[in-house]
Amino acid sequence: MALPYFFVEAIGEDRVVLDEATSKHVVGVLRMERNEELLLTDGKGLKARAAIIDDNRKRCVVAIGERQHEARLAPKVIVGISLVKNAARFEWFLEKATEIGVTEILPLLCARTEKEKFRADRLQGILQSAMLQSQQCWMPVLHEPIAFAGALQVVAGQRFIAHCEEGSKVELTVQLQPHTDRFLLIGPEGDFTPAEIAAALSAGFLPATLGATRLRTETAGMVGAAILRNL
Repeated sequence: MALPYFFVEAIGEDRVVLDEATSKHVVGVLRMERNEELLLTDGKGLKARAAIIDDNRKRCVVAIGERQHEARLAPKVIVGISLVKNAARFEWFLEKATEIGVTEILPLLCARTEKEKFRADRLQGILQSAMLQSQQCWMPVLHEPIAFAGALQVVAGQRFIAHCEEGSKVELTVQLQPHTDRFLLIGPEGDFTPAEIAAALSAGFLPATLGATRLRTETAGMVGAAILRNL
């Protein structure tokens, strides 16, 4: 049976005191006791096996055993995606992007972005849960919302913009170069404006399509992330 897996901010050399919420889950919900083992990760590549030495429901203490550092998935995959009016849909994208193995997520503020509220603490919790559920030890870096113009300054080996305007575009699947960091821009409900598309193309972004059907923002983000990570 797989050991239960938890996130902690930092993994010490000898022992870790779990926060109250995690302690309650370990001791109160899972009913784990002294000497039982679990796994910890800091979301930055470090994974450790630990054993409970104090099964306090509010302040569970574990002794750190075997530690290992896992390399981050390569190449780097960055998705710049507009915030959307329905917060639940953006949260769904964050969950799926984490499961897929996206490296960084840049929430975009575009000309047609309708929602600008950003609950960082809640969104970080979603990333943590998705990382643990998918048995990873790297959590995506979630940036603060950035204006569209600022996203054009992000450096990557290949940079793409997916949009619905007429014009020459190539399937994202046939443009990818191996072992090259990748950055994809996904627009808001209503798409990027012609001016934004022109600015991205002038900055060296390649126009891309994600398929024959028109996708919602969060669906396009998930499809694009899967292509960038797995091809």
